[in-house]
This record gives sequence, C-alpha cells and structure tokens, in this order.
Amino acid sequence: MKRALNFNAGPAALPEQVLLKAQNEWLNIQNSGMSVMELSHRSAEYDQIHNKAIDSLKELLDIPENYEVLLLQGGASLQFSMIPMNLLKPGKKAEYVLTGSWSEKALKEAKKVGETFVAASSKEKKYTFIPNAKEIQIQDDAAYLHITSNNTIYGTQWKEFPETGEVPLIADMSSDILSKKIDISKFGLIYAGAQKNLGPSGITVVIIRKDLISSDDKLPSMLNYATHAKSNSLYNTPPTLAIYLLSLVLDWAKEQGGIDKIAEINEEKALTIYDVIDQSGGFYKGHAEPGSRSYMNVTFNLQDEAAEKQFLQEAKEAGFVGLGGHRSIGGCRASIYNAVPLSHCRELAGFMKKFQASYTGKPAAAVK
Repeated sequence: MKRALNFNAGPAALPEQVLLKAQNEWLNIQNSGMSVMELSHRSAEYDQIHNKAIDSLKELLDIPENYEVLLLQGGASLQFSMIPMNLLKPGKKAEYVLTGSWSEKALKEAKKVGETFVAASSKEKKYTFIPNAKEIQIQDDAAYLHITSNNTIYGTQWKEFPETGEVPLIADMSSDILSKKIDISKFGLIYAGAQKNLGPSGITVVIIRKDLISSDDKLPSMLNYATHAKSNSLYNTPPTLAIYLLSLVLDWAKEQGGIDKIAEINEEKALTIYDVIDQSGGFYKGHAEPGSRSYMNVTFNLQDEAAEKQFLQEAKEAGFVGLGGHRSIGGCRASIYNAVPLSHCRELAGFMKKFQASYTGKPAAAVK
C-alpha cells in the first residue's frame, strides 16, 4: 500500500511510526490482554498512559510548575465558551484580536457570556495579515486578551506575541502547537485541539496558569476548569484512545529531536512551497502577506479559476490529498503540520512547477 500525500487541514496526517506502534499494540497494550480502548480509565495500565501524556507535554513544551495541563473533550469550539465562562468576571471585558474565522467564532461565543471588545482586526483586508502587536488596544477593564496563533483558513501566523502586562494572554494554538518553541510563561491559557499536530481528533489540550483556576459553584461541573484540575482530567471517562495516541505522538516528537528540530524542519517545508509561489511570476498567488505567512498552512490561488480547477484535479490524480482551500474562501491550501514529511513538500513543489510549465507552455525554474 502506498501512503497518501496527505495535506489535509485536520484531521491531519499522523506520523507513520505512531500508526505502526499503535497497530502493534492494538490487541494487547502493556501485556494486559486488552486494547487500550478496553482498559478501565481507573486502571493502573491506563493511569500510566494518561500521566505519561501529561508529563511529555510538560517536558516538550517546557511548561512551568505554576501551570496545569488538562486533557479535555469538545475541541477548541468548547473552549470558546469555557474561557469566558471561567475568566470573564462582571465589570470586565473579554478582548479579542480578529485574524480569521476561528477568532470570529471565539468572539461570538464570548458575547453570549459577557462584554467583549475587539482589540485589533485584519478583517477589512480579508485577513491577509496579522495586526502589529504594538497596535493592539488593551483596555483597563480587560479580563484577558484572546488571539488565534495560526489561522488555517487564511494561512497567517503570529511571529511575535503581544505583551499584555497583568492582563492574561490567551491563545488558540490548535494548528501550530508543538511546531515551534514558545515561552509558555507569556500566556495565561493556551488551548489546542489535537487533530493538527498532537494526535487524532477527540482530545483538547488546555494549559492554564493555576491562579486563573477558580472554583465557581455556579458553573456546570463539566465546564469548570477547577473540576478537571482537581481530578487530573479524570472527572469523567476521558477519550482513552485519543490520549494514548497523543502520548505516542509526543514520543515521536522527542525522537525527532524535540521542538527545536521540528521547527527547523517546518520552516524548510514551508519555504520549499513558498519559493515556488514567489518564483512563479504571478501564476501562483499567496493569500497571506509575506510577513504574516503561516508555516503550517500555505494558502494560494492560481492565475485564474480554470487553472485552479485543473490544478486541483491533476493534483488529486497524482496522489495529493486535501489541497482544496476552505469552502468559505476557495483557492488552494497545503497544510504541512509536523507529521507531513519534508519529502512530501518537495514532491508538491515539484508538481507545482511541472503544472505551471505544462499549463503555460513555459519552462519552470528548477525546484530547490
């Protein structure tokens, strides 16, 4: 069987080594005679898997001791509601920087809980850039400032994070967590759906500063961070299979050399494709401004709609999967998360060059 050239935006590619490891242990995990899906979440065998995943996250991301790591369900979409429910107190405003569809959705949910304020936005320019961190307006009554660190639909990414002083900085890092080194201490809370860089869909990682966790009896138990912090994310039955696979992905990340090495490879992967776009003479047109380009999602259009349609058809026939842009904006998108090999990015770059030459009848520049 030939593995697909998978550029899906999420659920996304998983490391082949992880899938083979899971396959090998599918019927018998830790000599238990059971699949991980059959283990009791209160068993010693599962407890080891669960805690290993948390410890590996702490190690790889260099998470300080004053932070809690929670393994939750509901995806980033549930966090859109949980964050204001837990952190937006009366008399305060939740501030949001709008950089794409996901930040808009986060703001929409916060408005249902309390007062909000748009601290900065690039919407008027079709989300082609990340606002300058120094231009963000943080009000005196801000409960927190929320950003989306990487925008999968528009292909933009924060290169430096805003300084917020005493106001907690909150980031949706669903699509670029574990892809580069970050200073966790700059954030009050980070959350991420796993299905891009961390593992399969069904598990959400929340990293929250402990002083932001408060026991509010008025909140539903399942929507209260304190509930999950007190129970080590075992208040109810967790998604055991997803957490097991998360643990295997984190093992794989260590084997690659950790975040520094992964970041180095991610940059090379992205530049391999962006170089083709930049050298195409306008045949390929990147959506994001160069200073805001994402290293996780390369978004682009072709010179006309007919070329775009033919490009996607021929790419599919050549074995490339997931290159169509998001349904809301169309175009093309190559999602190149951690598990997408550099070789696949080079194959895509080569295909893009060949397609341009074939479509225009002009020789394309050599692919780096």
